[in-house]
Amino acid sequence: MKIITLGREFGSGGRELGKRLADQLGIAYYDREIVTELARRTSYDEDYISNALLRNTVSNIPIHFGHTISYAPQSINATGSIYIEQHKLIRELAQKGNCVIVGRAASVILEDFKPFRLFVHADMESRVRRCQERAEAGENLSDKEMERHIRRIDAERKRYFDFFSDIPWGDRRCYELCVNTTGREIKELVPSVAEYIKAWYND
Repeated sequence: MKIITLGREFGSGGRELGKRLADQLGIAYYDREIVTELARRTSYDEDYISNALLRNTVSNIPIHFGHTISYAPQSINATGSIYIEQHKLIRELAQKGNCVIVGRAASVILEDFKPFRLFVHADMESRVRRCQERAEAGENLSDKEMERHIRRIDAERKRYFDFFSDIPWGDRRCYELCVNTTGREIKELVPSVAEYIKAWYND
């Protein structure tokens, strides 16, 4: 079974790479779909779930990332219940079959599945340029403001991942492959990444 988890620096093109990689390999892709399904399963809307998961940690809930989750029911708050539901959902998606799962510390949650762990990064200049090219109409951030925005999102992702993992977010020890997208078109990199993954699985 091919379970590919993908971590990424903000603005590195990781989401695009993940989607193109899933298409290239002919397997399922899960990113925003996870939030949509969590909203369906809970009483919270998608924006609330996204903010709760990224910007809050639940330090008083001990979570075991094998087959079960251990916690004290009386300590669970809204964010804690979302964490637990997401943990269950990610494992359910992996059990369905081959897939790419973006973010959400999936590499840690699915550790016993032995996923192929991929990390996408780029230098700051490239990330600022990519974000500016894809900015929504009316956003109008200067390059300096965009860089601050990128660093804030990265800090949130790091805090989120480090809540689950003993090895820091972005540390090469966490991954089978790190891909630098600096100055590259994502679509040009995907075939080589796909071939590497196939070789890893001895396909």
